Amino acid sequence: MNSKVFKRIDFNIENDISEIPELELYFSMNEAQLLHIFEPEIGLFAVESPMVIERALMAGYEPRSFVMIDSVADEMSRRFEEIVNSVVMQEGLLKKTSAEATQDMLCETLQEIPVYVSDYETIAGLTGVNITRGVLALMKRRPLPTLSQVVQGTRRIAVLDDIENPTNVGALFRSAAALGIDAVILTGASSDPLYRRASRVSVGNVFLTKWTRLSDKTSGRSNKTDETAQTEKATKADKTGYIKKLQELGFKTAAMALSDTAIDIRDSRLKNEEKLAIILGNEGVGLSDEIIRSSDYVVKIPMTEGVDSLNVAAASAVAFWELSLNK
Repeated sequence: MNSKVFKRIDFNIENDISEIPELELYFSMNEAQLLHIFEPEIGLFAVESPMVIERALMAGYEPRSFVMIDSVADEMSRRFEEIVNSVVMQEGLLKKTSAEATQDMLCETLQEIPVYVSDYETIAGLTGVNITRGVLALMKRRPLPTLSQVVQGTRRIAVLDDIENPTNVGALFRSAAALGIDAVILTGASSDPLYRRASRVSVGNVFLTKWTRLSDKTSGRSNKTDETAQTEKATKADKTGYIKKLQELGFKTAAMALSDTAIDIRDSRLKNEEKLAIILGNEGVGLSDEIIRSSDYVVKIPMTEGVDSLNVAAASAVAFWELSLNK
């Protein structure tokens, strides 16, 4: 591998991984620990599989390091370097014009990102997981936008209220990206979209969809703006705080819930709303009574007799399809 951007470092099972601090991060820290590793500064997240990593790079997330099995290292490094090179230039980080100066600046910006390479058995043994197509990466998180920023110019958004399973969160993001949802808002104990399982299940769509969260569960303290802090404070004091904020921003809110007062998802009033926020609740208990009472609409998906509900990820796909403005 001949690269000015990436620096190949081979290792094997006999290496003392504790002597390679960056590599040890992959094997000794869970995702929550990576999230908070630099507190109060923004932390890291792990991502796997070539397509998901490529989408993260294309979205401008900065890689910190890679781990690859030897059989794919050269090909993956070449593909990732092309993307990094393109993104850095597009984002205006490189001011010089000559090819040589550009490459020099690229090296200064990315500091020869390490690519740790070994055989499959060594990596699988150290990580304890069957890594998808033999590639892992650590990337730097970015400050989250405020609610006002993330919904600017949007007409259809999804709110994930206490959706705790990362697989469901990833599937929701994939449906949102495919079915015309402009942004996703997470609140309460909703799982982090940048957790490895969520981003993998989303096939990288967590990096292509605008999103933010309204609680402090997975945002570093440095992410907080005055608006974010005020919204969080209001939400903690009143679980309907985010609904009031969305309504102030011009959205009608549609709570997806089984209720005697619920309207059919095919009701024309929903499709005719200029700006609509679709609220989906916890996998076990759904939405709280307070959220349901405070929403402009309570909405249900008609079911065959004897079946009362869908998994939240499946329900989101139906709701996004029916309520999207793309149809």
